[in-house]
Amino acid sequence: MALSDISRVEIEKAIEECDRLGREAFLKAYGFRPARRYLLVHEGGQYDSKAIVGAAHGFLPGELPLTPSTPGFSGGADHAARFLQRLGFDVVAEGPAEDGPDQPDHDELIHRITHLKVNRSANHRALYKPIALLWAMGRAHRGEPRLLPWTETEAALKLLLQRHGLRGERPRPDYPIASLHHDGVWELRDFTEPVTTAHGDARVKRWFDTNQPRGGLAEPVHELFRHSAVTRLAVLDELLGTFFEGLDPTPLLTEVGLAGIDPAEPDTGAGRTPERWLLTAAEYERGCALVEEREARTHGRRGTGTTRRPIRSRTARFLVLSRSRGRCENPDCTGQPADVTDDDHPILEVDHVVDLTRGGRDHPSQMVALCPNCHAVKTRGRTREALREILLRVASERHADSGGGAAGPGPSR
Repeated sequence: MALSDISRVEIEKAIEECDRLGREAFLKAYGFRPARRYLLVHEGGQYDSKAIVGAAHGFLPGELPLTPSTPGFSGGADHAARFLQRLGFDVVAEGPAEDGPDQPDHDELIHRITHLKVNRSANHRALYKPIALLWAMGRAHRGEPRLLPWTETEAALKLLLQRHGLRGERPRPDYPIASLHHDGVWELRDFTEPVTTAHGDARVKRWFDTNQPRGGLAEPVHELFRHSAVTRLAVLDELLGTFFEGLDPTPLLTEVGLAGIDPAEPDTGAGRTPERWLLTAAEYERGCALVEEREARTHGRRGTGTTRRPIRSRTARFLVLSRSRGRCENPDCTGQPADVTDDDHPILEVDHVVDLTRGGRDHPSQMVALCPNCHAVKTRGRTREALREILLRVASERHADSGGGAAGPGPSR
């Protein structure tokens, strides 16, 4: 099986056959069921994406059609649907996300969000989709309703694009929402016409003005942002590092409620307890995997601002704070302050045992949470070299005990 051998010619032949036989007979002839989510839109008609690709394979010289059970062949967003899009066809997602083998798991959802396709201007990437995602992430974090009428979504995103479109983005929320819908991370409901693609300026706006859909993050994405601080921070690291390099995203993060270190749960007004910072071993392990994936791409890189500081991971910092359970990780600590910050967080500072400028890793296995006194000793004290050795051992042990296992060798350089 080689989908790459299929061209638009074979796809159009399959479409012609479907038109000739009719949808029901076409699906029966090739053994497919109706598409549960992804539909190919061509010249006003809608076609079952997986069945069309499967039938098209049979039009290749010496080849047979693909069947629903052909190993490695799926109709999901990352196989038949994406292949059709690469050939220049429009594919729309209708209805709720599918159950079964095409249903994306946690890692696939995060991959979709952190590998967004966006328009580029010169060497910069447009901020439409990142701004929309950060706004929705903040709403999920606060427990606000997942779906909103289009008028409310449009008004909120217009303001954000006007205030924080730092690369000249127009106040046009319809484009990023249509695109995110086709990325499989945004759900639209209550519309009468097939969902528009994100191409064609006037057509996109007209579709939203006419259909007035309710919409919001796809439910599994919303739930991840709602309940997983590790996921929020990993996505935040990726979006800011990928799209906002050289820019100051602080005003945007403040407005959408994502500024500062992210607590394990939103503050309900009842105050925080140390338990709010605890993570399961599985959550810690998953967070480390996300840190390592990003570390492989950013190790040694520096920001483009005037200070040229090394790129650092919010996720790694959160994992260390959670692992510490609110206590200084120096085993010889003589006592940290009993006071807390304005956010009811313990007064701890996350430190890299081996400085990043000296080749250290931005990874929990080489990071510790220290009270201000121990941090000062580690940084400026006469015994700092001996303390560094102790802390490097402690960091490795705490990392393993928390579910991280043995620390990997680090990114290649």
